[in-house]
Amino acid sequence: MSRPKPDPSSADAFRGFYTDILYFLRKRTDNASDAADMTQDVFTQWLDYRDRAKVEQPRAFLFQMARNLLRDHWRKQKVRQTVHHDQADLDAEPVTDEQNDPMVAAHRLQRLEQLKEVLAELSPRRREALMLHRFEGLSQAQIAERMGISTSMVEKHIAFALLHCKRRLQNDHGTEQPQ
Repeated sequence: MSRPKPDPSSADAFRGFYTDILYFLRKRTDNASDAADMTQDVFTQWLDYRDRAKVEQPRAFLFQMARNLLRDHWRKQKVRQTVHHDQADLDAEPVTDEQNDPMVAAHRLQRLEQLKEVLAELSPRRREALMLHRFEGLSQAQIAERMGISTSMVEKHIAFALLHCKRRLQNDHGTEQPQ
């Protein structure tokens, strides 16, 4: 007499899937905590998925969900690195004693006018996120709450806005790099 196949939706099957997915994600991330969070997200998404009964291969389906979350994780990491790199570039600009020089003041005013024009080119949401972050000093979580969007979206808005500003201001000065 043959043994009945285990129900793929049984708790034992999912415990094994959990371990496999956790191992899969841990090998591909630099942080065990992120891997554990993503693994939990996989199963949260699975429980929210309406057509679970129609999935013929739940293990493959769960691994595809894990790959999607991993791809999103890498994108977020890239955005964070861009934001931090751009922030470091802006923070590294030296302060000089030439503040009383009229030529320096005129140049500074010209740069401010250019910056206003570049900011006006941004979409309203990106401009708002950047302004709240850079000029009002709000954290990304505070901006997300105020704007009614996710922190991830705030990160993207800020990163794209900074990148746009950097590119446009560099293009306006030819190949000249800010010092």
